[in-house]
Amino acid sequence: MTRHLFTSDSARRALGVAGILGFVALALCSDANVFTRFHIMKTAKVGDSLIGTQRKFHSSLGDEGAMPDLDGATGWLNSVPLSRKSLRGKIVLVDFWTYTCINSIRPLPYLRNWAAKYNDAGFVVIGVHTPEFSFEHEPMNVETAVHNLNVTFPVAIDSKSRIWQSFNNQAWPAQYLVDAKGRIRYHHFGEDDYGEIERIIQELLKENGATRLTSETTSVSSVGIEAAPDWTEERSPETYIGYRQAQNFASPEKVRKDSIQVFSSPAKPSLNHWGLSGSWNLNAESAVLQAVPGKIVFRFHSRDLHLVLAPTKDGKPVRFKVTLDGAAPGENYGVDTAPDGSGEIREPRLYQLIRQKGPIVDRTFEIEFLDPGVQALDFTFG
Repeated sequence: MTRHLFTSDSARRALGVAGILGFVALALCSDANVFTRFHIMKTAKVGDSLIGTQRKFHSSLGDEGAMPDLDGATGWLNSVPLSRKSLRGKIVLVDFWTYTCINSIRPLPYLRNWAAKYNDAGFVVIGVHTPEFSFEHEPMNVETAVHNLNVTFPVAIDSKSRIWQSFNNQAWPAQYLVDAKGRIRYHHFGEDDYGEIERIIQELLKENGATRLTSETTSVSSVGIEAAPDWTEERSPETYIGYRQAQNFASPEKVRKDSIQVFSSPAKPSLNHWGLSGSWNLNAESAVLQAVPGKIVFRFHSRDLHLVLAPTKDGKPVRFKVTLDGAAPGENYGVDTAPDGSGEIREPRLYQLIRQKGPIVDRTFEIEFLDPGVQALDFTFG
């Protein structure tokens, strides 16, 4: 999903983005799922849309116009409100993210490291949280996620997407580097290229008079949900469950939008196809389980499997159990599951359900919900 909203300050960025979109169209037009991520005039998450191809986009160091102000924020976490004026004289990294996006979560160890490492040299990291799903607009949910993800640098809550629009941003995650004069000198879409980003941070700090900086770049060994993906084996794309962007639905029943209906699981789903069983209400954003039993099945090929889930609308927890090829995951359990496949949904967020330890092959994942009311939104992989 991509927005294109241009101003004179972003004209040079526009040329670069046009080239990027041309590359995406040429390289990925044969992938039927890619435009679940890249929709003109909508928001985009870069990483999972580029299965088996380029996964990051960046510009070289230059002058891309003045940094927009941050007055579109509806609130701030970990800081008093910041502005273009108050940040003058600092080197600033503005990171656009959303807390249910795995591609936004995996860069966090680098952002935390840089914020601490270069703080005394006049460097500031600012996270701009621009939501995708409806529950991500709730300030309390963002605050809980910031705490749980150990994000200690300032976070602007951009629930109305005003800062996103003022930057003419294109993707989650996206990083913009701003010099001491308030000029955007570099931008990067997606994961990776951390060494290049840090070298440019160092260059801008030196340009601003910082001394005693080494040329060494950060090496991060992340664990859990923040661990780097296995790009070589990630052959499953982000897959939305709500009918607005759903792809590859394989249950035999025809979907009746915004209506309660009973589905049955596909007998032998093909790779990257999925289905429902039980009584569900499929709306634009999610599928909501009406009664137990209820299941979701997905045939995938990736080390990690994540699913964005939310508890009942009144906040009651929902218990679940997952299987791989019909058996408990055992050593292949994720951060949010036990080896026997059990787990519980207590807040709306991304849940890591599978992390495979052995060879990666096509596997059939199934999650059974033991309580009604769960909201299932989005599969991502890693």
